[in-house]
Amino acid sequence: MKKRIVIAEDHTILRDGLKALISQDPDLEIVGEACDGLEAIRVICEVMPDLALMDLSMPRISGIDAIREVKRCCPEAKILVLTVHKTEEYVIASLKAGANGYLLKESTHHELLHAITHVLQGKPYLSPGISDTIISGYLAGRRDEVHTLLDTLTNREKEVLKLVAEGYRNKEIGEYLFISVKTVEKHRDNIMKKLNLHSASALTSFAIEHGLVEP
Repeated sequence: MKKRIVIAEDHTILRDGLKALISQDPDLEIVGEACDGLEAIRVICEVMPDLALMDLSMPRISGIDAIREVKRCCPEAKILVLTVHKTEEYVIASLKAGANGYLLKESTHHELLHAITHVLQGKPYLSPGISDTIISGYLAGRRDEVHTLLDTLTNREKEVLKLVAEGYRNKEIGEYLFISVKTVEKHRDNIMKKLNLHSASALTSFAIEHGLVEP
């Protein structure tokens, strides 16, 4: 039987390119696609694919938060991250969220298919472009977490920060996250205090700088 794949990627051209490349393999079948984190969760939990290709920098909910939620509702699905982010912070956060593999977007078509096959076989996969960085980090005695100012925020605060940076109003954020407007306002206040930032534009700049949203 063909292995069923879902592609979660917010750039239409790249998503179409991935569909075309993967569809060339007779053993793989695209059964769903998503253009943001919320849609990725819905589609994956609905179609129960064998593997999901997941971007990290997606609108509404980040790839890392989407991975965490997918693993809760669909634990059998394998997740292969496909991203531009090379730093330890993203790699480790993705793996801790439940990702089974991590591949850079600069990889070749051959490496993409190799990574998909590897993960479908139940084996973890790290792109050669980042494995040296991770190994060097451990050899240098660094901890398995990279602490930044962003780490002072809770997961919910990161979700709110991301939506604020994407231009959503408090009411819309509350609807997306199923919380009250008052709770959104409280989260925004806590975020501003923790980051010592006092305007939506400053929060947006911070979110872009730390990879929560794209410029």
